[in-house]
Amino acid sequence: MRQKYQTILLFGAPGAGKGTQGKILGQIPGFYHLSCGEVFRTLDTTSKLGKTFMTYSSKGLLVPDDVTVEMWEQNMHARTVLSDYKPHVDLLVLDGIPRNVNQSRLLTRYVDVLAIIHLVCPDKEEMIKRLRRRALKENRIDDAKEEVIRKRWEVYEAETYPVLKRYPAKLIHEVDATGSPAGVLQHILEQVVPIQETHFTNPITGEQVTHESSPAAKPRRKRKSKSKAKAGGRAAKSNGPKMRVEARF
Repeated sequence: MRQKYQTILLFGAPGAGKGTQGKILGQIPGFYHLSCGEVFRTLDTTSKLGKTFMTYSSKGLLVPDDVTVEMWEQNMHARTVLSDYKPHVDLLVLDGIPRNVNQSRLLTRYVDVLAIIHLVCPDKEEMIKRLRRRALKENRIDDAKEEVIRKRWEVYEAETYPVLKRYPAKLIHEVDATGSPAGVLQHILEQVVPIQETHFTNPITGEQVTHESSPAAKPRRKRKSKSKAKAGGRAAKSNGPKMRVEARF
């Protein structure tokens, strides 16, 4: 079995900005972004797996979890073969997968999740408005319907949100998704840069990076040399009698 991919998951409700933030991170050396949607778009429909996918999608049916994960794994392997993604250099950033608990179990064979960036949306109604504006701007009229948007939220809350419970709480970092894209990115970087530096070398120089909070970065207390320590000891001894003599006077 191949070595597991060192991974960060971008997690959040529809409209939280997973795709936007993932694309930005993917432009930074040392990070490699892949969305599940991109896996489907680049699938070879003439392959055995592609034909299986078309059998379901052409009927409007959901693709089974095992097929989805297999497509994702083959796509990832092809990217490593082409050296588009370098597992020993790049921290993998995933969004759109896993979509449910079963997919997260199946992915365990392939990924080592180092952290989950949970883009939280405190104001659900505001996020629904954001989705409507985005759909209208991109001329996706059907996606702009409020009932369609609310249905997507229902699916997320019922199937996707429970995925978080499968991972230790210490891996989950919440980031408010309602700020500006630059502000949200800043908070995401605060969480993911130390992880990248801990597990990988500098993607530009190839040198090992030491994060400021790591023990190796803390300044060491200077130790006196043996010669200075002995000299200090002799000085203390010689001063001792003088102090006692002065005390007598």
